[in-house]
Amino acid sequence: MKLRNTVSFFLLILSLSLVQGKQSSPNIVLIMADDMGYECIGAHGGTSYETPRIDKLADEGMLFEQCHAQAICTPSRVKIMTGTSNVVNYIKFGKLDRKLKTFAHYFQEAGYATGIMGKWQLGQEDDSPIHFGFDEAYMWRHSLKSSVEGFNGDNRDSRFASPWMQHTQIIEGKIESKTKQYPYKYGPDLSSDFACDFIEKNKDKPFLLYYPMALVHCPFDSTPDSEDWESNNLGSLTYKGDEKYFADMMAYTDKIVGKIVDKLEALDLRENTLIIFTGDNGTDKPIVSNMGDTKIVGSKGKPIEWGTHVPFVASWPREIPPNSKNSDLIDFSDVLPTMCAAAGIEVPNSPELTGISFLPQLMGEKGSPREWLYCWYHPREKNPVTVFSRSLNYKLYNTGKFFNISKDVLEKNPLEESDLSEVAWSERKKLQDVLDRFEDLEINREKNKR
Repeated sequence: MKLRNTVSFFLLILSLSLVQGKQSSPNIVLIMADDMGYECIGAHGGTSYETPRIDKLADEGMLFEQCHAQAICTPSRVKIMTGTSNVVNYIKFGKLDRKLKTFAHYFQEAGYATGIMGKWQLGQEDDSPIHFGFDEAYMWRHSLKSSVEGFNGDNRDSRFASPWMQHTQIIEGKIESKTKQYPYKYGPDLSSDFACDFIEKNKDKPFLLYYPMALVHCPFDSTPDSEDWESNNLGSLTYKGDEKYFADMMAYTDKIVGKIVDKLEALDLRENTLIIFTGDNGTDKPIVSNMGDTKIVGSKGKPIEWGTHVPFVASWPREIPPNSKNSDLIDFSDVLPTMCAAAGIEVPNSPELTGISFLPQLMGEKGSPREWLYCWYHPREKNPVTVFSRSLNYKLYNTGKFFNISKDVLEKNPLEESDLSEVAWSERKKLQDVLDRFEDLEINREKNKR
């Protein structure tokens, strides 16, 4: 009898443990490639590059076919981290307003360990990543310029070969930040090693890992897997490099994604980890990629389809049905509320938080799909402000230009009002209503600037 009771007791404990495990907070891993457009990965139909590990993530989870970022890096980084439109939160290129709250703050307040590694470019203050909610940061271009003095007194790009990296953390209540050059090392290896170490260190509690990669941004240069890689590579002397290396850089990006997935699997964390992979904007020029017989010209910086359309893969084995595809519109501002909802973290109901959670879609439900996106785009002071709203098939600028982007992807032929069909008129009215809805935020922005 005692033996039977003992066995029953242990079975009860095991059952409770399994239930608690099922209910435990998920880990979140957000990986964002730099300058990688929609056409670059095989899962979206790209045929120029080998991306087996990213494609496998899509097979194991959900592939979103209509995710749109801003057309260049800083606006996208600000948007994804704050969950709102640039009309509310954008200051200038290379800067994140220190008054803003990021997804790292929300997760930190919920008891998550928060870490960031890769490319920062959101403020050069020594405490910048810590200020924005990360417990630990290991970054290229935190307080450095992109090109710094190398071993021979010449200026070389510092993100890939022989990189400069900055490690920032809180030690005994004080922020400690150390910058160091790593001769003959490869920057993405250092960043991904740090990511794996962060996962190992925090394997027994929930964590948020944000990895905004340096790859595949220029300079287009050889990787350690390239045939002509030199072990004593000191870094590129040119900003653009040589486009022939882009395929090698794509392959190395894919390899790093696999490295992080493998680490999660080795620690038995994969089942309850939501992994999101995306890109911050369209592919850079002069890269031309293929989707079958269709050639896609890199359009980074241009707020057209191939400047904003980015890959988006989400995998969470415990919750997301495998081999799923979704064609709903997804905006970068939607990532913050979605990750928070997945973790059971509440965000305030504020008109300035314009993101909409697509967690129901991740779970295979209908959810509340977007019918439109709103974009306010002003990367640098020298650029004019671009404002538009769009649906899946149509796009309306605040200048009045109106396009059927399903047929005119490069926006060469604006539609004339006299030629609009009933469907086109209905879409135009809907998109004008969106522009009108955001007008108050634009007016408030102008008032705050004065």
